[in-house]
Amino acid sequence: MSVIIHPVSTEKALRMMEADNKLVFIVDRKANKRDIRNAIEKQFKVKVVAVNTVNSIDGSKRAIVQFAKESPAIDIATNLGLM
Repeated sequence: MSVIIHPVSTEKALRMMEADNKLVFIVDRKANKRDIRNAIEKQFKVKVVAVNTVNSIDGSKRAIVQFAKESPAIDIATNLGLM
């Protein structure tokens, strides 16, 4: 089971990345916050401070991931091809 499906690159997500050091991902519906944190830390080799999840009306699940100060979200977004 792949926990992370893909990153979100909406205008609001990009603002959160610049202002709050956060990225938004579409994740598996069955994944919990601990699964998401472990998958992000393992895949990108960064420190995650917090994970918030939102179940959207269309049936998808979004994870808002805040990174530690030493791991800028903009660097991760550049590696993912969002920037």
